[in-house]
Amino acid sequence: MFNGWLQQLLVGIITINQILTAGIAITAFSLFLYSLSFNLRDRVARSFALILLCVVVVFTSEALESSALTEETITLFLRLEWIGIVFLPAAYLHLSDALMVTSGMISRLRRRWLVRLLYLVSAGFLLLLSLGYLLGPLVMDGQPAPHLQRTIWTEVFTGYYALVMVLAWINFGRAYNHTLTRSGRRRMIYLLAGATAPALGSFPYLLYGSSLAGEHPYLFWGMALVSNTLEGALIVVMAYAVAFFGVSWPDRVVRSKLFKWLMRGPVTASVALGVMTIVRRLGEFFGVVYSGAVPTAMVATVLLMEHTITLVAPLWDRLIFFGRDRDDLALLQSLEDRLITQNDLRQFLEAVLAAVRDHLQSLSAFVAALDEEDLSLIVATGNAPLLKNANLDEALQLVGENGNNGDEYTWGDYWIFPLHQPPETDEGQPVLLGILGVTRRPGQVISPDQRQALRLLLRRAVLALRDRRLQQRVFRSLEDLNPQVDMFQRLRAVGRYDSKTTMLQEVLPPESDLASWVKDALTHYWGGPKLTQSPLLQLQIVQQTAREHNDNPANALRAILRQAVDSVRPEGERRFTGEWILFNILEMKFIEGRKVRDVATRLAMSEADLYRKQRVAIEEVGRALLEMERNMQKDNGKEAGH
Repeated sequence: MFNGWLQQLLVGIITINQILTAGIAITAFSLFLYSLSFNLRDRVARSFALILLCVVVVFTSEALESSALTEETITLFLRLEWIGIVFLPAAYLHLSDALMVTSGMISRLRRRWLVRLLYLVSAGFLLLLSLGYLLGPLVMDGQPAPHLQRTIWTEVFTGYYALVMVLAWINFGRAYNHTLTRSGRRRMIYLLAGATAPALGSFPYLLYGSSLAGEHPYLFWGMALVSNTLEGALIVVMAYAVAFFGVSWPDRVVRSKLFKWLMRGPVTASVALGVMTIVRRLGEFFGVVYSGAVPTAMVATVLLMEHTITLVAPLWDRLIFFGRDRDDLALLQSLEDRLITQNDLRQFLEAVLAAVRDHLQSLSAFVAALDEEDLSLIVATGNAPLLKNANLDEALQLVGENGNNGDEYTWGDYWIFPLHQPPETDEGQPVLLGILGVTRRPGQVISPDQRQALRLLLRRAVLALRDRRLQQRVFRSLEDLNPQVDMFQRLRAVGRYDSKTTMLQEVLPPESDLASWVKDALTHYWGGPKLTQSPLLQLQIVQQTAREHNDNPANALRAILRQAVDSVRPEGERRFTGEWILFNILEMKFIEGRKVRDVATRLAMSEADLYRKQRVAIEEVGRALLEMERNMQKDNGKEAGH
């Protein structure tokens, strides 16, 4: 009886190990996709992604091998597992070199060549694996599990594995010692602690300890259970540390994104897999080989997990990730939820105009908002033949000439109602936000009941236009603040690990942002807010040139853009051939201000092709600006050195 319980316990431990093995593979693959999605441009993230890919291969093969039945299938998966194992040492040394560079240590040529050489060595071991020299035949009835026999080349690889891992950990220590900031050292500790998991947990120890493990199966599977649990946890810890590399997001955003990714991906998938396995094993225990309860349990688990995550996500954001900034960030979140979009504003004003037309039995109506000194039509309803050819400035002039006198004005076939925001103080003056126009019939008079309802509806329209103006002020402030905040976040991100040098250097904007800024500035090349408020004004080359243009930043940026556009120009006389196409697009579209259709016709291409070539041309201008900025920084650095 007691032996039966022990046997059932062993089966349970083995089952849990199988679930954990599959869970590690799922987690590693999910984190691999995370690295591909968010920070693959960073060398630390790229090398970590290679480690994750090796872990995916190792644990996926191990999970499939544990459920295989035939000798050929088990042999196949045990050998596939080694594809990930042979590349792990090179990936670890690659990661250690990337960490050293990130912490401010120069990437020496011999280190880079050593990393490349080790990848070639790993490829050599892979060749030996495919030829059958690296591993021996399968021990099918081996205890406590089937395993491959080792060969002389297995001994060589084991020595190589241990030596390279020691070198990698020496580099890890040097990178840690070179990191001075407290947050950087803390995350280095997380990374080093997590890095032990793939290095120690991926190696197949049954090659050397099968006899001991066979004598003590409970000890072996118990240690495997502990090892797999730590492996899954430490991989997440390592991924958490690496998630901060190569991104300029605030820490709370990095944590929140990674946590949501883990919860919706590996946690949900692993829980569903575990429930499905347990339900299937219970069915087998009661004599049911396959049951419809298995897919039902899996689907129910996924839906419940996703539903729970959706409900709980705002709570853990506030309690875990917001910290002391909880109130400010909650305010921003509520602002996002309550934001009035153009579509929201149009829908609300359409409802107001429908009520106005119903009360006055009018055929059409419109609302126009006052932006600075110009009226812009927001929404028009019904038939408005006069409005299509009408000049709204005339209506604005009519309201301005009469000041605040009167409730409405007659303008052709329309009544014009000024939309005034009440003064904030008793001594203040009402502020004109726009006008509301309604068609009128000849001789029509507004009755007192209609006027009373109309006043309420006009207050509704004033409320909408007031909120629109407030939001425009907020957005303009955010647009002005965005370049400075972006620069601050990038400086803070690069200073986490290399504070000695990065804080003394100018951080250049990424090419993706630069291309967008260049396009906006070129769109308003001859004047406009996208030029006068462009983030490009923060570049040193623009600020230096401004001194030559009477401290006029807009003229300086225009001159720099002209210089960058000219850098795209081929040598010789201007032609309309293939090599000139990028320059001609820039010159005709932005400098000369021609319409897209005219430019496409002149260059004999479709508009879609023109937009594709325009994107390439703008990227070339952005690269030219980056090169000019780098040269300016180098020159300033030399002058500071002297």
